Amino acid sequence: MTQSPVSVTFQDVQKAALAIDGAIAKTPLNKSITLSKLTGAEIYIKFENLQFTASFKERGALNKLMNLTEVQKKNGVIAASAGNHAQGVAYHGSRLGIPTTIVMPVNTPFVKVRQTEEHGATVVMHGERFDDTAEYALQLAEERNLTLVHPFNDEDVIAGQGTLGIEMLEACPDLDVILVPVGGGGLISGIAIAAKHINPDIEVIGVQAERFPSLHRAINNNEYIAQGSTLAEGIAVKTIGEKTGAICKELVDDILLVTEDELEKALCMLLTIEKTVPEGAGAAPLAAVNTYPERFKGKKVGMVLSGGNIDPRLLASLLMRGLVREGRITRLRIVLMDVPGALAQISRIIGDLGGNIIDVSHHRLFTELPAKETYSNVTLETRDSENLQDILNGLRAAGFTVHVNRASDL
Repeated sequence: MTQSPVSVTFQDVQKAALAIDGAIAKTPLNKSITLSKLTGAEIYIKFENLQFTASFKERGALNKLMNLTEVQKKNGVIAASAGNHAQGVAYHGSRLGIPTTIVMPVNTPFVKVRQTEEHGATVVMHGERFDDTAEYALQLAEERNLTLVHPFNDEDVIAGQGTLGIEMLEACPDLDVILVPVGGGGLISGIAIAAKHINPDIEVIGVQAERFPSLHRAINNNEYIAQGSTLAEGIAVKTIGEKTGAICKELVDDILLVTEDELEKALCMLLTIEKTVPEGAGAAPLAAVNTYPERFKGKKVGMVLSGGNIDPRLLASLLMRGLVREGRITRLRIVLMDVPGALAQISRIIGDLGGNIIDVSHHRLFTELPAKETYSNVTLETRDSENLQDILNGLRAAGFTVHVNRASDL
C-alpha cells in the first residue's frame, strides 16, 4: 500500500449526493432509546438495510455509473462480487440501461445468483476463491472493453458512499462519533471525508471482525493470516484498498476489532430490540459499543447498519442460539429412577414452575448409569434465566440430579 494524498474531496461527495438524489433512499437515522439505556451511550442507527437492495453499496455503484462516459455506458460495465456490490451494480445498471456483467465465485449461493440475474445482470460463474473471480473480471473487462466497477478502491465509489456521512450529520449535527463497518474501506473513507469536513472534531472509527483485520493490520503495520470464516462476511476482505487505505491513514481515528460472539450477540439485539434485520457486517458497530462500553459512555454515537442481506437459514439459527444464550431455551440432562411416574413428576415440576417442555428423549440402554437408573434429555422453554434457575432449584429439591447442557454455571 502506497502513501498518497487524499484523492476524493468533500466537493466530490457533494456532487455524488446530487447525482444519486431521488434514486437512492435517504434512510432514517433513528435514536434507539433501549440500546442507549443498555449501553450507556446515546445510540443513533442509520438504517441502510432499508435501501432497495438492502445495502449502502447502491450509493457508490450508482455514482460510478453516473460518471461514466456515453461510450462506457454503451459498452457496459463489469464487477466481481458475490454479495451487496453485485446487487447495487446490477439494479442501477439495469435501471439506467447500461449492460451489466457480474462475475461470481462458483460456490455463490443460488439465491444470490438468481437475485443478481433478476436485477438484469448477466452472471458469469468463475473461480472458487474470490481472488480468482476478481482476476477473471479484470480479464473480461479488457477482452470485452467493459468498465470495471470496483467495490471500494475507486474514487467515484468512495464519493458515493460518503453521501452517508452528509445525511447522518444533517439529521444529527452534534454526533460525537460515527462507527462504520470496514471491509475494503470504501464506506469509511467516504464517510470520513464528509464528516471531517463538516465537523473536524468528530471521531470516525472503523469496526472489523477479529478474523479479518485488514485495515487494522495496515494502519498498525502488522502481518496477519485471515482465520476461517466470519458472521460478518460482508467485511471479510483480506487486503485494504490502496486508495482507501491512504484516506483511512489520514482521516480515520481508530479501528476496533470484535469477536464472533460479540457480532452474534449484537445481531440478535438488533433483531429483537430494533425489530430490524441486519447482516453480520451491519451489526459490527453495535458489537464494538458492547465490547468497549467505556469508550463510548455518554457520547452521541452514530452507527451505520450497512446492510440486511442475511441467509434465512443462518438467521433462523442465530435466533435460536440467541434464545439459548438468554436462558430461554435450555437442554437439561436429568438422572432419575427407572420407575413408573418418575418422568411425570419431572413434567409436573417444570409445568408448575412455568416451564414448557418442547422436546424429551428417554434413555435406558446406552448409559453408564446403574440398571435401576436412567436419564432424560429435556429441552424446555422458559421466560428468562431467572425462571430457568427456579426450575433447576425445584428439580434438585425433589432429589433429581440435573445437568445443564449449555455454557453456564447454573
